[in-house]
Amino acid sequence: MAEHSAPSRLRTAAFAPIGEEGRTEQVASRIVQAISAGAFIEGERLPSETELSALLGVAVVTVREALGALRHRGLIETRRGRNGGSFVSTSRGSVEEVNARALMGMPRVALADLGVHYEVIASACAEYACKRATSDELSVVLGLIGEARELPPEAWRRRITEVQLELAALSQSVRLTNEHVQVQTEFTPLLALQDPDREARMATHDALLAQTEATRAGDVPAARAAVRESIRASVRWLVRFRGELLADPREPAIRATLDARGAADRGRAALEEE
Repeated sequence: MAEHSAPSRLRTAAFAPIGEEGRTEQVASRIVQAISAGAFIEGERLPSETELSALLGVAVVTVREALGALRHRGLIETRRGRNGGSFVSTSRGSVEEVNARALMGMPRVALADLGVHYEVIASACAEYACKRATSDELSVVLGLIGEARELPPEAWRRRITEVQLELAALSQSVRLTNEHVQVQTEFTPLLALQDPDREARMATHDALLAQTEATRAGDVPAARAAVRESIRASVRWLVRFRGELLADPREPAIRATLDARGAADRGRAALEEE
């Protein structure tokens, strides 16, 4: 398994062409998705304006405007000089706020539909992985899952995204894997909102472990069930959290809600260490 294969898949999906209908907001949204999914981490340099223009199929000026908007939000920073460019900022809170607003703006039926789409594709990948994955491949995946358990939320999300993509790739279906990457790139920014909730994070973690063990046993019903139950639980969590955010959509209230979840998670972690 190539070290950078998962981030590469995420980057390819994040920067699939937008086409003529592309607008500044769409370009900005794609970049936020890439950052949220872990395709780019704090301190990493994004592709140049010219490269993004070519990848997304939009004008350079549109890319420049999108980068300016993201810079204003604190998501990226621009450095001048020979090794300059646009770099992912260290402001994780800004990414959370963008993702929270995206969740608030998504109709409940659209959120449910996205979950169904993800469930169908991920379940199909899980079924074929049961039939085609080797024991050595699954041992590598199990190692990644084990190493991820106690990582902090942001690092955990990047690692778990890699695991989810590797499990999809073990289906050995190019079409299914590509579809999985596309829908996961869209869904992961919302799923990342769960990460400060340790209970939700560990439920996702344990479901991936159960899926991998079922895949190693060649148990298709168990692998599909693990995928189905995990995704449905995540959608229910997002529906509840969307309701909390919409109860008071003012910016200070959104920030307070996000901060409270992070503080609660840190408090639980401290108690567990004692």
